[in-house]
Amino acid sequence: MHTENKSHKIGPIELAPSIQPHHAWTFFYAAFFSIGMITFLSIGQTYILNVHLGIPEKEQGTISGNLVVWTELIALLLFIPAGIFMDRIGRRPMYVAGFLLIGLTYVLYPFAGSVTDLFLYRIIYAFGMVAVTGALSTVLVDYPAERSRGKMVALIGLLNGLGIVITNQFFGSLPAILVKQGLSDIEAGIATHAGVAIIATSAAIVCAGGLQKGVPFKEKKRPRLRELFTTGLTAARNPRILLSYSAAFIARGDQSINGTFISLWGMNAGIAMGMSYDDAFWKGTLIFIITQVAALIWAPLAGPFIDRINRVSALAVCMFLAMLGNLSVLLLETPFDSIGYAVFIFMGIGQISVFLGAQSLIGQEAPSGKRGSILGTFNISGAIGILIIAKAGGNLFDSMSPHAPFVIVGSINALLMLFSIYVRIKAPHKRETSPESA
Repeated sequence: MHTENKSHKIGPIELAPSIQPHHAWTFFYAAFFSIGMITFLSIGQTYILNVHLGIPEKEQGTISGNLVVWTELIALLLFIPAGIFMDRIGRRPMYVAGFLLIGLTYVLYPFAGSVTDLFLYRIIYAFGMVAVTGALSTVLVDYPAERSRGKMVALIGLLNGLGIVITNQFFGSLPAILVKQGLSDIEAGIATHAGVAIIATSAAIVCAGGLQKGVPFKEKKRPRLRELFTTGLTAARNPRILLSYSAAFIARGDQSINGTFISLWGMNAGIAMGMSYDDAFWKGTLIFIITQVAALIWAPLAGPFIDRINRVSALAVCMFLAMLGNLSVLLLETPFDSIGYAVFIFMGIGQISVFLGAQSLIGQEAPSGKRGSILGTFNISGAIGILIIAKAGGNLFDSMSPHAPFVIVGSINALLMLFSIYVRIKAPHKRETSPESA
């Protein structure tokens, strides 16, 4: 009994009593690749649309937005079942299956003969994305002790950002390198996507061997299926959980919009300036990487800040930073303007801040036996946010301005900053209170 209740530490981070250090190290490895594997599809898709399918530039924003919407429509149907599945059999099988499905998507994507094929492959990707993001969010709630939650969330945010930077920088530059070595543009695209598939499969193998088995609560405390189906919605009666769901609406939307439209804007601007497809693809990828470098540098600073103050107050500050970052895009005519780097740095800081603030708050509030279901609803809110923002942003990207998706996100950040202040005033909550008693 003493061994079961003993808490382990990794550096300054204290783990929950049932979590061993090797479970946490495996999770760190998985977190490094999770979001990078997901976001590169949008970046690689820009290459596929231009090089493999030859889609006119004026149609790419709408197509990209519609592909994201299609993915999120499928995800909406899957997040609750995935959360229930994780609460019944554990997080590890979901993580493994998710990485394998994402790897399969990358194998298929460069062989698409039409945009219709991309929509079909996005079905597989949606299953994989739901499994990986759902497992990531749920394990992130499971593994830290409450007093170290902000630090753990910041570390995972750092690893997410580092994984995005390294994988996207390497694979984003790979087509140009391969073309210079004698491969055709299409062969370079196939080889690049195959490399990502190999990484995803390797991550699945590591998760299968190292994550905690089963679920992090005793069998006798396992909720009934009917209860799990309704848990996510009834939990929203807690205003702090409702705020968390609202924050998820924009937190995942911000990540997806940045991954889809920053690189697309950069590549199209590069082509308009006379760059080759490969060089323009790299330039577009580079400005996206800048946002992620800023995010990973900021994450270790934000985590301890979140642990030191009320988490609703912290979320209000995070929304303010994201509002500034996204609306500052209005200062740019092209992504390569002289102040462009500063704008994308601010965008990265805002993006990671909202992710950290939302994840820390839901982690504090979600009771252990129902976390998968509550996190499923949390992720559904994120999927709805992506769906709405991607559809509206993609259409406006083509018809009005490439600034449009970011302005939409920044405006929502402003509204949720005000909602955070309202919840802080109307539903104060001491950090020390147990989530089960909230």
